[in-house]
Amino acid sequence: MFPFDVILFDVGGVLLTNGWDHCERAVVLDRFHVDRAEFEARHPQFNDAWERDAISFKAYLDATVFYQPRNFSHEEFLAALCAQSMPLQNGGLGILEELAASGKWMLGVLNNEAREPNEYRFQRYDLRKYLDVALSSCYLGLRKPDPAIYRRALDILGKPAERVLFIDDREENAAAAAGAGMKTIRFVGADALRRELETLNVL
Repeated sequence: MFPFDVILFDVGGVLLTNGWDHCERAVVLDRFHVDRAEFEARHPQFNDAWERDAISFKAYLDATVFYQPRNFSHEEFLAALCAQSMPLQNGGLGILEELAASGKWMLGVLNNEAREPNEYRFQRYDLRKYLDVALSSCYLGLRKPDPAIYRRALDILGKPAERVLFIDDREENAAAAAGAGMKTIRFVGADALRRELETLNVL
């Protein structure tokens, strides 16, 4: 009997680079000459709503960037934002591919991502071919580490929490998943993840 029925991965910081974290924001803001301090003061409130799909990307950008006239468009800024997504050095994408090839588990992602960058990342790196389920914040209307997103994920999966393994690079997200009863691994690199999966008889 396999030790788990489902293995869930975070995307940013585990499979790919972070989509819109501090470093990525700094690159794009500097490119378009947007004041970082002003942007960062506006970002948290509206990013939460955008990642939950409660507002559109244009509404998010209107609140954080286009509160004054700009010499570039919403679409140009969004394209630059999406282009920050790259394969993560020593990331877990190869392990996801290996697990998918085995056909032994239901595989999915449980990630915080706004709809447009989420779809870009899935398509650009063909992630859906490895996945049975995508539990992204923009689809569920909830964000990690809110305990409700883990309960919602378990409801959708229809599996006991102890039969679900969750892999995330952020301690608070892994801790919240453990609080919901999932087995969790804090991702620090592909080599360490492989060792932990071997210990759990997954690899």
